Amino acid sequence: MEDKINEIIEGNCVEIMKSFECNAIDLTVTSPPYDNLRSYKGYVFLFEDIARELFRITKPGGIVVWVVADATIDGSETGSSFEQALYFKKVGFNLHDTMIFHKTNPIPQIYRKRYNNMFEYMFVFSKGEVKTHNPIKVDCLHAGLRLNGTTYKNYSKGEQKREKMANPVKNKKIKGNIWEYVVGKKAEDQEAKGHPAPFPYALARDHIASWTNEGDIVLDPMCGSGTTCIAALQLNRCFIGIDVSHEYCEIAKNRIKIYENQPGLFNEEQETYVPKTLQGFR
Repeated sequence: MEDKINEIIEGNCVEIMKSFECNAIDLTVTSPPYDNLRSYKGYVFLFEDIARELFRITKPGGIVVWVVADATIDGSETGSSFEQALYFKKVGFNLHDTMIFHKTNPIPQIYRKRYNNMFEYMFVFSKGEVKTHNPIKVDCLHAGLRLNGTTYKNYSKGEQKREKMANPVKNKKIKGNIWEYVVGKKAEDQEAKGHPAPFPYALARDHIASWTNEGDIVLDPMCGSGTTCIAALQLNRCFIGIDVSHEYCEIAKNRIKIYENQPGLFNEEQETYVPKTLQGFR
């Protein structure tokens, strides 16, 4: 499998994954074509085969992050995201966490007697007990303060009680499982727009930082424009990207070249994208 490390591979992901050794991949971050897994750019995929191969090739303690949402057909959400999550459990994965990707700039919804859709699921599956977790931490709102009457909750298996006083409040806490991202506005995401549904670069980066260490292998079996691969490269992880579309593979390879020539474009502090024609007026 060494010849596939740090490469974008064109082909059917199921067939390519069959050539991988068992227990080879530390992390998969991917997003299937929602409610259209059996027809993608004229090609056919079987979700069940993808899930089974991912379980076989994931290392014990490894993670699969499956970013997915449901279409609304004939007035009803399909629920296929839940069906997929349950199938991952059926093949042997643990449903480690059900996370939410909250879009800070969702597409306005045409009135259909429902509220505007602002999120997608990020199902986090583990093969057994999680091996690596580097939690992202955020500032506590009341850092350093003593809050009278506030207590920590005892999360034991038995009766849950609040006993220990929460004083003083810590400076940092582990981030919650609802992650907010702006979609399509960051400079690092502009070259991905040749793909119809790229997820934000920051989303891939945060999951890779959370579930892997340097040198680990990160896979995206439906890599599209290569966002996961570039994030892995930036964080000193190895990557394998697979896509059945020649067009998307070329986009991914081109984005990797852009990163290699302009690594600063993918810094965490990168500002919102400004077209070149306006850059002199900021």
